[in-house]
Amino acid sequence: MPEQPPSRIDLTHNPAALKALTHPLRVRLLGLLRSEGPATASELAAPTGETSASTSYHLRVLARHGFVSEAPARDARERRWQAAHTLTTWDNEALLDQPGAEVFLATTRRQQVDHLGRTLDRHEADLAAGRLDPAWRAAAHLDDYEVRLTPASAAELGREFTARAAELAARDDAGNPEAARVVVVTAALPVADRPARDAEAPEAPDAGPAQDGETP
Repeated sequence: MPEQPPSRIDLTHNPAALKALTHPLRVRLLGLLRSEGPATASELAAPTGETSASTSYHLRVLARHGFVSEAPARDARERRWQAAHTLTTWDNEALLDQPGAEVFLATTRRQQVDHLGRTLDRHEADLAAGRLDPAWRAAAHLDDYEVRLTPASAAELGREFTARAAELAARDDAGNPEAARVVVVTAALPVADRPARDAEAPEAPDAGPAQDGETP
């Protein structure tokens, strides 16, 4: 059965919710509920390395800001949580006018890098254990390269990539038995050019090896 169209929570003009997601554990908890489905605070404690008291507290904070909600319980003793939306979105330019935006962006980007590492570990383990079709060995890829772009082109690249990924997902998710969950991570991170080295500058003379008692 195809999944429902993604629902979104937009943080662009929601500074209180934005502040709530500046905590890395909350970002991790929300990601786990979205990818793995409903869970209790105790079930979320193991993969995060936290106590159930800690995950319970942070889940309540997420609920207060509309990120998660209570899920149907399997018995009267448990409290299960589920993600309230499938996506968190924001507009970078407008978001930067909000207090705490820089901290939020830094936190979420670091969490995305951590997620990539955990996904790579899981991917390799699933291949080794035969849990994935061998065809994925050739189809999976992780690339990095540098190109020179303007800010407008970088933004356009992101929009086009997202649209194309959504188009392919809509096609392949329609009951195709060959389809599997694929974690897609994109990044466009500009870095400043380093100053060119002065080829004419004389090199410092070699002082020779450090003697006892000297700092090299």
